[in-house]
Amino acid sequence: MTTIEARTDAHDSHAKHERLADLERLVRNGEVDTLVVAITDMQGRLVGKRVQADAFLTGVIDHGAHFCTYLLGTDMEMNTPEGFALMNWETGYGDWIASPVWDTMRVLPWLDRTALVLGDAIDEEAHEEIPISPRTILKQQVAKAASMGLAVKAGSELEYYLTRDTWDDMHRKGWVVPEPFGYYNEDYQLLQATKAEPIHRLLRNHMTAARIPVEFSKGEAAPGQHEVNIRYDHVLESADRTVIFKHGAKEIAYLAGWGLTFMAKPDHTWTGSSGHLHMSIWGLDDDTPRMAARDGEEPGPYGLSKLGRHFVAGMMALSRELAPFLAPNVNSYKRFAALSWAPVNVVWGRDNRTTGFRLVGHGSGLHVENRFPGGDMNAYLTYAAAIGAGLYGIEHEIPLPPEYQGNGYVATGVPRMPRALWEAIIELERSTAAREIFGDAVVDHYLNAARVEQQTYDAVVHPWDRQRYLERG
Repeated sequence: MTTIEARTDAHDSHAKHERLADLERLVRNGEVDTLVVAITDMQGRLVGKRVQADAFLTGVIDHGAHFCTYLLGTDMEMNTPEGFALMNWETGYGDWIASPVWDTMRVLPWLDRTALVLGDAIDEEAHEEIPISPRTILKQQVAKAASMGLAVKAGSELEYYLTRDTWDDMHRKGWVVPEPFGYYNEDYQLLQATKAEPIHRLLRNHMTAARIPVEFSKGEAAPGQHEVNIRYDHVLESADRTVIFKHGAKEIAYLAGWGLTFMAKPDHTWTGSSGHLHMSIWGLDDDTPRMAARDGEEPGPYGLSKLGRHFVAGMMALSRELAPFLAPNVNSYKRFAALSWAPVNVVWGRDNRTTGFRLVGHGSGLHVENRFPGGDMNAYLTYAAAIGAGLYGIEHEIPLPPEYQGNGYVATGVPRMPRALWEAIIELERSTAAREIFGDAVVDHYLNAARVEQQTYDAVVHPWDRQRYLERG
């Protein structure tokens, strides 16, 4: 074991005991009576169990909480499609374990006397993590970076719509276009944002109290659309924060009588909702920023280091091939539209919001913003794909293309993000880099999930079909 590994293990052990002690104190004091043990499914949703506090004190989850294997092999509707090697009717859909990661434990201010702890998905017999579990996939890329002497830090920037219709209202109305909060573009508009400030204030303060530090919130570029910035940290912590934020924001809004959605494109007339990733690489041993050139190193554009250039170049080179990890749903690709604030072309620029990759900051703050993911992302998979591609770029010394200056939407002779999920599936099917990064089991599992999603969509007759063809077809 290296010194850095020993130091990390000691830190993790200390954090675990500290959080466990906190939880035991809160339970005995009556401040917590319910513990939520959760994992994240393929779609990025929290799933799990609620543990009664007394049962926790008697050690009922010392070994973890059992969950059916099918939770990592369903579609959005919780159907059990064929094609998943690790879980199917032939395997009997047995149990895996959600093993609590105690340093993720936090009290949830929006639920009465409730705490939450995230878990890793474990095979109880083999005592190994499940390779296709989203959190494990990200952990593997974090470990890969560590083997190269690097750490990745990141922060999520999430957009969402607040609606006057709750999900119950939308269901009763047949999922027609919901009524957004507000009636004009509220980008940076403080007056319009003030109208819904009670709910946005709840989000900021409840999340910060739950150790998900929200730095800013602001109106976005459409009626009812808002954005939050979550403070950056080591990427696994940032991904944990992101999935809890998305889950918690929906709970807070619902309990307050509102609807809230991270759907990438709720309607074709609405601006899409993004899930931008702000990322940088750091030295593992000395915790020094490595995106900018250091003393004695020939700097690249805007002071980028050689590592930084290759890291960004790798993400760019594999954007199309890894698109299903960045944009997992049929609807995700409807967000990629020209002049829409969502990028379409794989180009980079300095502080340029029309490009897929936006270089921002200076010196130790120099980092790249990946603007391709949407609000519907599964943060573990999206960060894993971005890191995997960046490290691939470093390993293969992929050169950084020239900066694109001007309107990135009209760039020619450059790669474009897939126009639909079916196109992204084709790119992932023929990608050798994806298999080098993730391995066959992960690629095959998420390819199957993407095919199921596309086939389900293709089999449904949509309102658009009837409007276009019922009379005139």
